[in-house]
Amino acid sequence: MLDRETGVAAPHRQIRLIALACVSRKVAHGLRYRLINPPFLRMKTMSDDLTIRFVVRQDYDQWFPLWEGYNAFYGRSGATALAADITRMTWARFFDAYEPVHGLVAESGGQLLGLTHYLFHRSTTAIGPVCYLQDLFTGEAARGKGVGRALINGVYEQARRAGSSRVYWQTHETNHTAQQLYNKVAEPSGFVVYRKLF
Repeated sequence: MLDRETGVAAPHRQIRLIALACVSRKVAHGLRYRLINPPFLRMKTMSDDLTIRFVVRQDYDQWFPLWEGYNAFYGRSGATALAADITRMTWARFFDAYEPVHGLVAESGGQLLGLTHYLFHRSTTAIGPVCYLQDLFTGEAARGKGVGRALINGVYEQARRAGSSRVYWQTHETNHTAQQLYNKVAEPSGFVVYRKLF
C-alpha cells in the first residue's frame, strides 16, 4: 500500500489508509460526499462546503489549538495538561507509515473547524482490523453545523477501506451534547469501560 503523504509504497503496512480507488459518489446520513483526490473527501453540508481530509504537516498551527481545546474539555489543561512530548509524539505518529494512528481534519475556507484521531488494532473476534475513534472535537463556532457528523463519517469511510467491520468509541457519561449526535450515527454497545492507571 502507499504512504498517504509521499505516495511511496510501504510494503509491510497492512492497514494503511490511502484511498484504494476513486469513488464517484456516496450518500451517508443525508450528507452527500465524493472522493475528489485521494485521500480528500469533499462533503457538502447544508450551509457550506466542508472538506474532510487527512491532516498534513502544514496544519499544525491550526490543529494545535483544536487539540488543546479537546484536551481542556476533558480536564487536561494547566497543571493537568498533557506533557509536550505526548503531543509531539501524537503529531509525529500521523506521518509515520508504520503507525496505526491517523488524523482527519474538517476544513472550510482554509480554516480547520475540527479534528478526529483514530487507530486500528487487532481483535480476537475478527480477521480484519478494528477501528477505534479516539478523539473528536470541533471548534465552538463550528458546533451544530454537521462538522462532527462529517468527521465521524470520514472515519467510517477509512475503516471500510481498511477492511474493518466495526468503528467504536467512548465518551464521558456527562457529555450529553455529544451523545445526541452519537445516538444518531451509532448504537450504544452496552459495555462498561474499566481501567487502572499506573
